[in-house]
Amino acid sequence: MKDFLKFTLATITGVILSSVVLFVLNIIVLFGMVSSSESETIVSENSVVMLNLNGILIERSQENPFGMLMGEENENLGLNDILSAIKKAKENEDIKGIYLQAGALSSGFAALEEIRDALVDFKESGKFIVAYGDTYTQGAYYLSSVADKVMLNPQGMIEWRGLASQPMFYKDLLEKIGVEVQVFKVGTYKSAVEPFIATEMSPANREQVSTFLNSIWGVMTKDVAASRQLTVEALNEAADRLLMFHPAEESVKSGLADTLIYKNDVRNYLKQLAGIEEDDDLPVLSLQETVNIKKNVPKDKSGNIVAVYYATGEIVDESNASPMSASKEVIDGQKVIHDLRRLKEDEDVKAVVLRVNSPGGSAYASEQIWYAVSELKKEKPVIVSMSDYAASGGYYISCNADTIVAEPTTLTGSIGIFGLFPNVQGLTEKFGLDFDVVKTNPYADFGDFTRPMNDGEKALMQAYVNQGYDLFLTRCSDGRNISKEELDKIAQGRVWTGETALELGLVDVLGGLDTAMDIAIQKAGLENYTVLSYPKQESFIETLMNTGSGNYIKAHLLKGKVGEYYKQFSVLENIDQCSRIQARLPFELNIQ
Repeated sequence: MKDFLKFTLATITGVILSSVVLFVLNIIVLFGMVSSSESETIVSENSVVMLNLNGILIERSQENPFGMLMGEENENLGLNDILSAIKKAKENEDIKGIYLQAGALSSGFAALEEIRDALVDFKESGKFIVAYGDTYTQGAYYLSSVADKVMLNPQGMIEWRGLASQPMFYKDLLEKIGVEVQVFKVGTYKSAVEPFIATEMSPANREQVSTFLNSIWGVMTKDVAASRQLTVEALNEAADRLLMFHPAEESVKSGLADTLIYKNDVRNYLKQLAGIEEDDDLPVLSLQETVNIKKNVPKDKSGNIVAVYYATGEIVDESNASPMSASKEVIDGQKVIHDLRRLKEDEDVKAVVLRVNSPGGSAYASEQIWYAVSELKKEKPVIVSMSDYAASGGYYISCNADTIVAEPTTLTGSIGIFGLFPNVQGLTEKFGLDFDVVKTNPYADFGDFTRPMNDGEKALMQAYVNQGYDLFLTRCSDGRNISKEELDKIAQGRVWTGETALELGLVDVLGGLDTAMDIAIQKAGLENYTVLSYPKQESFIETLMNTGSGNYIKAHLLKGKVGEYYKQFSVLENIDQCSRIQARLPFELNIQ
């Protein structure tokens, strides 16, 4: 028995020690990977930059420590990294071209436009762009169509089928579990509440979704037609045929691709373009290696700073640690207010570009950020650069800027608010729970979820929402110099693309972050300056310490179960945690 206990204890000790050693080794390997990824890149002659268009496009790149520990490849691509890499590839004489390797790229359309514009600018250098794909998703093809040559695997396909939006509705599910959502809103088109109270789109919502889908598709077909020397009609005919299920030769005949080639033969073609002998190695730079190329410009010594402040994600009063939101960026109202005040007080900061990529969120937090932007504007120029979304609360925090810049496919506007109050009486009855109350005043128990709201509470709640909408209109009217009466006609919660928003006066200029930067520099009257990004991104260690392993694992399990509906389920899960009065997009847009 003594020997048994001794061997058992020794085994347990060995397992524990082995686990500790493996953990330490993993950490050492991770630190090695991080340090190597940050080292400066030395560029060989006749190099080619490879941009692998596979993953999820986000505003700024961020390390994923737990993913690295689990051996996962980081699926996120930073828009900032891609734009930086394209610019450095243009400036570096040893880089001869860019190779786009198409894959499953998930992105909003405005971000795709920004990358595409950067690629068009790159071509002005006289260098080549070549694209290859086994399968081109629609977004990846939109980018790749700018290439000098679009190559397709002989057994591959190009996904070119048009756009569709398929929202999810929860009404019947909630009824089954005994939950009623009591809704208060202002705006004919403010349809964010529809998933909770309906089983299909309202006519007004269907109208607005159809309008902005056709607007985005119109921009895409126009751009691709110009690059591929095709007509918009021909591109729509190709979409109507669902070309991806026809032989690959049809993509060449239709003009969407130039040639069919196997991936193994692409490298030799790139060698020819780069002026390298077939037997020699082709120097290929990854995205991260290209980002780490030192800029060929002298260091600025003026001390002038142009700040780019990233406001990305849903607007919340304060951050929470919900499992489904663990991997999502949010705009923390309290943090943004603090950061903007610091930028206002920093005398070295001469102008601020507020980069907004948000569907909106808390109406209260949006008002607080609006005030912080207004105060900042008194001291220095504030230029807003809208990314994929800057709608509802996202527009609220943008409307008072000196200049608003948006891409043609940016989704913006959606000026309207709503309130949601759950009533779980049906659920409590299913569990056999009963409640009673004693109160000193008629509304002492206001906000009780275990009963429906009475008529007096509903009237007061609707009046409060109306008041919030009037304030939202006032902020936008003052910021855009449009009368409230005229603004109300184009508000009502309606979503517009940047292209239409320009015509309506909701934005000032069409363009990307570079356009906003140029305007900020001009307004500040700067010749010499340094561009710094805010808020400061977390270091690898900070991200590792701040990311809960439980939340990471649960979020990944949930994502695996519900797939592309992951974001829409997260709205349902977080309904009890979000601010009751919301200024946000109609719903989690599911545009494919």
